[in-house]
Amino acid sequence: MKKNVPKLIKLVITLTFCLFAFLNNAYSQGQINISGEIKGSDGTPLPGANVLISGTQLGSTADFDGKFTLKNVSSNAVLDFSYIGYQSQSIKVNGRTTINVVLISDSGNLDEVVIIGYQSIRKSDLTGAIAVIDPTKTNKNISNSLAESLQGLAAGVTVRNGGQPGQNSQIEIRGSASFVNSNPLYIIDGMITDANQTINNNDIESIQILKDASAAAIYGSRAANGVIIIKTKSGKEGPLKISVTLNTGIQQIPKTWDVMNNAQYAELQKTSYTNSGLMPPLSIGANFNPNINTNWQDEVTRTGNTVDLNIGASGGTKTSSYFLSASQFENKGVLIGRSFQRTSFRVNTQMKKGIVTIGENLLISNSTTKQPLGSFDTGNPFFDMVTMLPVIPVKGDGYINANNPGGWGIGTVDAVSFSKNQVAVTDVLRENINFAKLVGNAFVNVEIIEGLSYKFNVGVDASFDFSKGIRRNGVTQFNAAVRPSFIADNRSRFISVLMEHTLNFNKKVGKHNLNGVVGISDQQTKRDFSLAMRSNITELGDQIFTQINSTTGTSTSEGAITDDYRTFGYLGRINYDYASKYYVTLTGRIDKDSRFSKDNRTGNFPSIAGAWRISKEDFFNVPWIDDLKINASYGELGIVTLGSFDWQGTINNNTRAILGGMPQVGSYQATLVNPDLRWENRKTQNYGLETSLFKNTVKLSAAYYNSLSEDALVTNLPIAVYLGNLGGTPPVNAGSIRNTGFELEASYANNVNEFKWNVGLNFTTIKNRVEKVGNRGEGIDYIQTGLTRSKVGQPLGQWYLLKTDGIFQNQSEIDAHSLNGNLIQPFAKPGDVKFVDSNADGRISDTDRDFSGSSSWPTLQTGLQLGANYTNFDLSAQFVGIFGNEIFNSVRQQLDSYQNTNFRSDVNPWTPTNTNTSDPRIGVATNDQGLVDNARFSSDRWLEDGSYLRLRNIQLGYSFEDSILKKLKMTGLRVYATGQNLFTITKYSGLDPDVQGNGILERGVDNGNWPSNRILAFGVNLEF
Repeated sequence: MKKNVPKLIKLVITLTFCLFAFLNNAYSQGQINISGEIKGSDGTPLPGANVLISGTQLGSTADFDGKFTLKNVSSNAVLDFSYIGYQSQSIKVNGRTTINVVLISDSGNLDEVVIIGYQSIRKSDLTGAIAVIDPTKTNKNISNSLAESLQGLAAGVTVRNGGQPGQNSQIEIRGSASFVNSNPLYIIDGMITDANQTINNNDIESIQILKDASAAAIYGSRAANGVIIIKTKSGKEGPLKISVTLNTGIQQIPKTWDVMNNAQYAELQKTSYTNSGLMPPLSIGANFNPNINTNWQDEVTRTGNTVDLNIGASGGTKTSSYFLSASQFENKGVLIGRSFQRTSFRVNTQMKKGIVTIGENLLISNSTTKQPLGSFDTGNPFFDMVTMLPVIPVKGDGYINANNPGGWGIGTVDAVSFSKNQVAVTDVLRENINFAKLVGNAFVNVEIIEGLSYKFNVGVDASFDFSKGIRRNGVTQFNAAVRPSFIADNRSRFISVLMEHTLNFNKKVGKHNLNGVVGISDQQTKRDFSLAMRSNITELGDQIFTQINSTTGTSTSEGAITDDYRTFGYLGRINYDYASKYYVTLTGRIDKDSRFSKDNRTGNFPSIAGAWRISKEDFFNVPWIDDLKINASYGELGIVTLGSFDWQGTINNNTRAILGGMPQVGSYQATLVNPDLRWENRKTQNYGLETSLFKNTVKLSAAYYNSLSEDALVTNLPIAVYLGNLGGTPPVNAGSIRNTGFELEASYANNVNEFKWNVGLNFTTIKNRVEKVGNRGEGIDYIQTGLTRSKVGQPLGQWYLLKTDGIFQNQSEIDAHSLNGNLIQPFAKPGDVKFVDSNADGRISDTDRDFSGSSSWPTLQTGLQLGANYTNFDLSAQFVGIFGNEIFNSVRQQLDSYQNTNFRSDVNPWTPTNTNTSDPRIGVATNDQGLVDNARFSSDRWLEDGSYLRLRNIQLGYSFEDSILKKLKMTGLRVYATGQNLFTITKYSGLDPDVQGNGILERGVDNGNWPSNRILAFGVNLEF
């Protein structure tokens, strides 16, 4: 047996050797070399991205161009790709030798760094309510401003858009803290500004929206409406990289009103006159011209276009970096005579030498807006092109006279229309507005010792505006006053200088982490203007002399300093956490503002917040929950809605009076003032929950907020005239508004398979209630603003209208609508609108107005974002939903008045044989009060459901393979197609339910608002 042992050992060794040889051969045959490129979803290479063979520590990192190489990898291996701030992906090799990867930005990544004002901290350490917006999502939208691009992307953020070239959007963060102003504060690269329209969206690196006091209190007196912090791009270590993005598209009005042509109009207008026992005018009778059939909507609208070109260059070393960009944006509007153009240049540089870092961020922008000059004769195109009669030509020889040398069609005594000829408006009234802007900052940062640094930041926001308005000889409306021609030159200057000194500290001792910032901020702002005007311009045919000195008439000029104020503040924040488990944040700011009297210039704005990461506790053991944190905060914020001199009286020094039989020149105080004006103060509470589930593939966050705005400014309090209030009553800090709501955000990402997809969803509820309106007199606990009433205990701007109750079908119903034997509507006839006598006084008047329907504020708003990637294709879609609000349709009110207007093609007037209709009888209102009453403006007839669901944006892109890029000597090439506002599901009959309205209290009034345009665009991204 012993003799057989050596033989057995030899056999085992031989078999083992053969087995290893076999396995080695098999393994060698299954190994391959893999190369590829790692990019972000916007096509930007991700240098330093990690690539690991799953289950091992073997791998590589991407170079400066995002390229990687792996050798001797099993053909059946799985590769794990990761990069800070992006969602990780796992991809099966499946024998491929080239694998290109697109990592999706993860705005919910716990390790993501978030800018919170004078500091940057990890998102996982936040204690306040901050929305982090992925700039790649805003860049998909074709927009005039950043605010427009934010619609639907964050819970608690309401954006109302329009389609006018160069138009700003209205934005509200968690409701409105004021009766007069809801604009948030913008911070761009550390500069406090409002320049959201001038910034180029392609330059933006990060966007944070501070929604509660814990987050925003560091900005104190100006943060009550929320804060939007924008950081623009900077260069990264590596060689020069050049990117070019070109996007061009067409845009159209999403819908038009379906109104009658000439024959339909003439037929119904005859019926109107016949019903009133009158002879129809000759324009629709014997002199009816079938060849005049003007579709005014076709004459005024056109297919617009946009062109957006962006060129960027960046690079750097270990101690310096640079980012340069140039941009050209052009928008020819969908209405004739309107366009917008913006050119911008950006230079961002940074350099480090030892403990000192210096840098600057500079934007230079110049924009030009062309539009009709605003005046009495301009009108509103979205009213006029709908109501103008189709039997009136655009222009004609019969209209030419001394006052109308252009022969513009404006109507006649036989075809009366009080709408403006909008084609004539664009010719007679012209305005060219040039807006030059410089905004930026420069800074020096010194690392004093480890964990302690000093920063000096100086910022400048300056603009120089010039507008030239020209009114030619001509008229735009029937029977309008004849006005002289003129040229008006308007110039204004604005400059704001910010200087800040801050100390940032960061110290970690064991499990204790302490960081924060203290500093001072000093900002001075000044604005002035000058205006020169002269009448009687010189014209030679169609040629106009546009220099003001070429005019021959009388001249006027004026100028003034409209703003001159200073804000000085002390600021501080302390963040403490223990073992990334328990968090406390203390924030405060003391501001002094010269827009208040000396006794009221100082305001204190403190906040406190705390958070608890439950998932870190030993007792918490839920495998599928990766992170769970709750937070709460309370704080106070301010807002200034005053001008620089509102607390000071103004003097009229040109007063004359007869004293002793002789005229004397004197002065008097023109308006009453309130020297006790104070900050509008907003006290906010926030309670939140954040969690990540299933290996961070599912993320949820929820928040409840409750804010009380106190000392809100209100006006028009009753003050006797003999006290000197001829110039209007001064504002008083006497109002109060409460906003409450619930926010929910959820996201899911599936990046395991070759087909990758993600979804994001947000919900917001908004409720507001008026708490105080000041002492407005006995029994008056409300603010009346046009069509709305803001009453204590009720929502802001609730509709306050005459209520209707159908249509009178016969005389018996009219007789039954009486009080004490007296008819409530004595002039009514069968077919007229029945109004509700709300105050039971036996007659219908404005005193019968009552709360009608709901509010113009939505009860629910939602946003949905979808994304998918398969091989080289990417697809994204964004939806926006607004629900529970009502809109007052002023355009329909004018159309359905039946008087001197065109008609809806589907109008169905009541007749004795056509009683099943909601449209009242038709007739001429002359000497017929019943018809006049039917068209009452302040009636709930014109109130409509404003809810809608819209496909805000959809984009399909394709990124080319590496093999093609090498031939083209490029590092990236992507082409894409974008559709914007392609469809909207709504019951609203107007052009667009997304209306901006008339201020905060009448935000739901559609006064011919410019609708958001439908856009189809194509683009290309090039990288070198």
